[in-house]
Amino acid sequence: MRVPRLVGLMAVDARESARAHGLYLDAPDRPDFRRTVVDHVVRQYPQPGVEVPRGSLVHVWFDFGEGDGGGGVREPRAPVPPGGGLRRELEEPREPAAPCAAVLSRP
Repeated sequence: MRVPRLVGLMAVDARESARAHGLYLDAPDRPDFRRTVVDHVVRQYPQPGVEVPRGSLVHVWFDFGEGDGGGGVREPRAPVPPGGGLRRELEEPREPAAPCAAVLSRP
């Protein structure tokens, strides 16, 4: 049996997917894992696609942990971009010109 990809799934969906594949889940970073519903899985072990026996335990984590990644807070940016510089206001869009009727004349 191959381990399914659980990273990115909500806790409730990860449990359902594991159950459907005959696997059990454990979350070392969540003692209340049975009540966890909407948190998303960020890591798993064993990795997706690894062959394991039916009834095996798959570990999932919902936090990266200290120094393991995560985006952190990105705003407000510091330092603030410098002010000044050239600024130009664009002209208002014009109405498209009416098609010009060609005048044909015979000599």
